[in-house]
Amino acid sequence: MDKAGIREVAEAAGVSISTVSRAFTRPELVSEKTRNKVLETADRLDFNISRSATALKSGQTYRVALLMNEDIASWFNTQVFAGIESVMHDAGYDISLYQHIDTAQARREFFSTLPVRRNVDAVFVASFAVDQQEIEQLKRIHVPILGVNTPTIEGFDASISIDDEDGMFTAAQHLINLGHRHIVYTCSAPVETMHSSIDARGRGFIRACEIGAQNHDLQWEVLTVPRGTEFVESTLSALLALDDFPDAICCQMDMMAIPLVLRLGRYGHHTPQDYSIIGFDDAPYADTVGLTTMRQNPREMGRAIARKGLSLIKGEPVEQPHELVKAHLVLRDTDRLYTGE
Repeated sequence: MDKAGIREVAEAAGVSISTVSRAFTRPELVSEKTRNKVLETADRLDFNISRSATALKSGQTYRVALLMNEDIASWFNTQVFAGIESVMHDAGYDISLYQHIDTAQARREFFSTLPVRRNVDAVFVASFAVDQQEIEQLKRIHVPILGVNTPTIEGFDASISIDDEDGMFTAAQHLINLGHRHIVYTCSAPVETMHSSIDARGRGFIRACEIGAQNHDLQWEVLTVPRGTEFVESTLSALLALDDFPDAICCQMDMMAIPLVLRLGRYGHHTPQDYSIIGFDDAPYADTVGLTTMRQNPREMGRAIARKGLSLIKGEPVEQPHELVKAHLVLRDTDRLYTGE
């Protein structure tokens, strides 16, 4: 039996052919009741709308690309993807995911072949900056480029980012205000081939300590370990190798802070009795271990940038193209007022 065509679906559902088309490609223009009826009928008749035919008619592919500097397994990337997908899916778009765009070769391959393929309507970039040549390649084919937590807005048609520097400034300042005077910032080394948003957190820590040192006898340092799968073990070793263990630790991210809380206890360093520790992200398990941290909401950021993307694809103006949102201090159990005892 041959698969049903769009005309058969329209007749069986009791709607027009254009309504069937919109139910698949522009669902926001169809009532939920009508769309469900069309989709149920299409499923029963084993019908799939042709994306190629739709693209030829509209000039759109109904596909967007999402570029990540790591893989989707990371908490931040998973949440951003979920937020973007929740908006784009309802609008009839698929998402092509490009992971580990953190090498010169991977970036060159994507940005050089996309203008030839012309197979996406927008490009979303998560957590890293793009250079001028890459921007020009997208501008040639009139594809909007949108940033999620990128270190700069330069070259992006729209963006939404957490204020990483300000967030870590707040975290370090919190520890200083609690009376801590020997503070260490633990972080992974930046990637040479790209400028990542997370690197701005270190600048916030340094700024807070430089200001704090003007009024206090403050000892602070930055411990940088290689980026990779062993970064937690490297951080643990670096902390234990210090001549004097710090009374406070400021971590670049929760995924570094959470295992440190657990592992340092095995070496006789217990929080908050012996030291305070603060993370960044409010990632899963931060609440479980009682981690004081800086909270951000990447899922909502994903939804916000997707809505901007839909406007740009339609050629509509974006009321606030670039947004900068603040991280919020979440007080839990891994910090306390420090008196030197």
